[in-house]
Amino acid sequence: MTSPYVKGITREEHLAHLRLHPDASHLQIPEWADVKPDWTAESVGWFEGDALVAVALVLYRAFPGTGRSLAYLPDGPAIDWRSQRLERWLDPLLAHLEEEGAFSVRIGPPLVVRHWDAATVAAGVADPAVRHLRDLPTDGIDGYALDAADRLERLGWRRCKENENSGFGLGQPRYGCRIPLTGRSVDELRRGLAPHWLQALQTAEGGGVGVFWGSADDLPAFHRLYRATAERDGFKARPLDYFRRMWQALNAEESDRMRIYLAEYEDEVLSSALMIGVGPRVWHSYPASGRRGRELRPSSLLLWRMLCEALDSGADTYDLRSITPSLVAEDRLVGRLLFKTGAGGRAVEYLGEWERPVGTQGKVLQRALGVYLARR
Repeated sequence: MTSPYVKGITREEHLAHLRLHPDASHLQIPEWADVKPDWTAESVGWFEGDALVAVALVLYRAFPGTGRSLAYLPDGPAIDWRSQRLERWLDPLLAHLEEEGAFSVRIGPPLVVRHWDAATVAAGVADPAVRHLRDLPTDGIDGYALDAADRLERLGWRRCKENENSGFGLGQPRYGCRIPLTGRSVDELRRGLAPHWLQALQTAEGGGVGVFWGSADDLPAFHRLYRATAERDGFKARPLDYFRRMWQALNAEESDRMRIYLAEYEDEVLSSALMIGVGPRVWHSYPASGRRGRELRPSSLLLWRMLCEALDSGADTYDLRSITPSLVAEDRLVGRLLFKTGAGGRAVEYLGEWERPVGTQGKVLQRALGVYLARR
């Protein structure tokens, strides 16, 4: 079997393929390039003869003073990762990216290696001898994903190390949380809530909290809460313009691909979050809340409303994004972990991000880039 070849494609070709195969991450749709103006973007396609068989979004970041770039495919590419010959897909990609001036390629295979059910996570947090998700017995493991890791190593790819010991860092998180929706009813979802979560939901429902869809005009209210969340949790907040750009870009092709939800009490917004939907998957993004009204549990009602609407839309997965793998009860991020798993989410470990140098200077420039980033 001959290998496909890779070349640049138009935005229209990329979009047309995704309409037929809507299984890409929101980070792999052409619109995402418009959210990242500090990167140069290219849509690429794999062809077998004249047939377009796979697509990807590549982001290029120039390395100052070299004339070369880092090529990054976040949460992608969406190729046949179960193939016994991954080089059939990856080698033509590397060849194309080298021609485009890349010295290093970073990918994020969209594969879940292991998962842990909510009850397993809760038991781990309650056990002082357990400190990390990997200390727990898994409730599911994907042998194909493990095989993919072995094949990547044999092909010269190396795992990126930023997120090995935490859920957060450069690139996409190694650990996340997902709620499976396929074949489930609202009643089944509610029965899957942890007792503490159900109690919080009932508090919000009985306390007069309301949840509604917002519009672009509500982004400042969302951003006020998001800044408060960033200050409380110790991460750097993105500016309001970033979210305005995201709203415009993601809703350019489909008017409600990105939604904003707000929970309010007596005309005051207490909690907010963004929902992004692509194909059968929905992402719960940038949840934000202030300190006022927390006793009313607005974030629980907000997530519940969003979860039910995702189910009603036909989504098969509700992705709650990153979590900490730490199960030390004193860790400030464990509360967020228990909030997400308490909603019925599974903790998942992804295959993680991988990188490979290309060209004669690839290894040297890759090491230099690491030093450069560490000093920024």
